[in-house]
Amino acid sequence: MFTRCFAALFALMLALPAWASFETRATAAYVYDVTTETVLLTKDATTPLPPASMSKLMTLNMLFEALRQGRVQMDTPFGVSTRAKNMGGSTMFLNERDRPTVEELIQGIVVNSGNDACVVVAEGLAGTEEAFAAKMNQRAKALGMDNSNFVNASGWPAEGHRMSMEDLGILATRLITEFPEYYGYFAQTEFPFDGRAPQNRFNRNPLLKLGNGADGLKTGHTQEAGYGLVGSAAQGDRRIVFVITGMQSETARAEEAERVVNWAFRQFVERTVVKKGQHITKASVWMGMEPEVGLVAAEDIEILVPALQLENLIGDAMYTGPFKAPITAGQPLGEMVIKLDGLPDAKVSLLADRNIGEAGFMPRLRLAAEKLFRDFTAEAEAAGAE
Repeated sequence: MFTRCFAALFALMLALPAWASFETRATAAYVYDVTTETVLLTKDATTPLPPASMSKLMTLNMLFEALRQGRVQMDTPFGVSTRAKNMGGSTMFLNERDRPTVEELIQGIVVNSGNDACVVVAEGLAGTEEAFAAKMNQRAKALGMDNSNFVNASGWPAEGHRMSMEDLGILATRLITEFPEYYGYFAQTEFPFDGRAPQNRFNRNPLLKLGNGADGLKTGHTQEAGYGLVGSAAQGDRRIVFVITGMQSETARAEEAERVVNWAFRQFVERTVVKKGQHITKASVWMGMEPEVGLVAAEDIEILVPALQLENLIGDAMYTGPFKAPITAGQPLGEMVIKLDGLPDAKVSLLADRNIGEAGFMPRLRLAAEKLFRDFTAEAEAAGAE
């Protein structure tokens, strides 16, 4: 028998969907709370779009993985090919005589958005940029980035070079959580490589100097893509990642990025709504020394709760019962689901709160007789109804 039990969670209050009123001006967007693993906003987030220089984050991921695996070190020098030197757009102004180190290339990609630096990394790790792009595609699939396809290492406009905003969010979250030792470079505001190109030494991320916790990651712009930004900010114990694209100007991009950060932090608060071991409900026990067993939460549930227009939050405890004895304390018996309008469900396993042994022979005989009597009565009533 499937039993569905509704349990109010004490005096917890939940906001109405305040997020529903937020309309981003970006043509596509993705906002993710890293701390609670909650997607706060999607807008055409799975559509593959031209990513411009935001796809340089994948090149950096490949380089960080090479560092992690010991294939290169931060002081490893890379050669510069004529192809790399001739790259247009934003560059470090490298030439064939240069031997930039891995650390300099990281800074050149993050701060200067160097297309030449990306080609240097690609050729240094894979021999050719084409081979590197193939490896990027293989790695993207392994990381669950199913709506991305790389043709080059820099995001230079090319047919078929596409990423979704969700994939960029997945990638940004990975760079933050998997490579904290390198993440600090994304907050670097200036990098004048060898004193060259003073006009291109500043980081284009418009949020880094606003004091709102922003510390990364990468801007992008082409005529086809518009102005985009993969950003992240931390305030208190929370961190968000967001991606916007299709903005019409640098100013519009800066304003929208700031709007997104303010909305994400001001409209939601993080709360622990269920504590580990908290009693949720009871379930019937069949053939046991006791007729009921308590169901308790297996772990804490921490969720983002919208901050305005409060109303009661209801949890939904689901289990298949009654449960046949014996039952062991800590045995998984069900699941509790907390539904949030417009946000993903929060779930926690429900565990038995104690041991319940199997009843002795005589109690089991009595219970079996009672069941037979109930079944017989039910069949008789059904026959009479016919």
